Amino acid sequence: MCDSQVAYSALEALPMGWVGEILDEELVASPRLAPPQARAAFMLGVELGERLDPRRGGSGRWCLLRAPELRLGPDVLVPDLAGWRRERFEQAGGPDAPFLRVAPDWVCEVLGPSTAALDRTRKLPAYARAGVSHVWLVDPMARTLEHFQRVKRGWLLAGVHEGEALIRAEPFASTALELGALWMPPEGHLELVR
Repeated sequence: MCDSQVAYSALEALPMGWVGEILDEELVASPRLAPPQARAAFMLGVELGERLDPRRGGSGRWCLLRAPELRLGPDVLVPDLAGWRRERFEQAGGPDAPFLRVAPDWVCEVLGPSTAALDRTRKLPAYARAGVSHVWLVDPMARTLEHFQRVKRGWLLAGVHEGEALIRAEPFASTALELGALWMPPEGHLELVR
């Protein structure tokens, strides 16, 4: 068996609650998202989905998925969110395929204490190699969203947004996003719905 087959066998054997990825033929395992990161990923999906999905009045030009398995060359990556322009998504894989082989046009990684270094130092270069055009890094603890655009030499930091701002960021610049909706409510501000 070659190294990548051994790594993929190890990836499939990971215990429940862990996300496995293969970078440069090395298995990398990370715990599932903690509540602040899970909320940020979920709410970003809701915010974008509400504005982009044709059933909600959106253009329908994008297909967004949460935590898809991407097999991009030798790498197996699982971004927190990924989006393809509709015409490219149709080439990504069959409806029953458990993974996709076409690089997304956009990915979002939600940074946590155990994943921030991996996302910045290993996954960003892998996304550039695969041809991803835009990457967002969301940090729910710092309450920031950084967006990067791929250029010839790698990534260009196109903007950093923080706090409760209403933002517009590529590739969804025509869509205003309420950044504050991604963060956990402050303690004592959770109201019960009756």
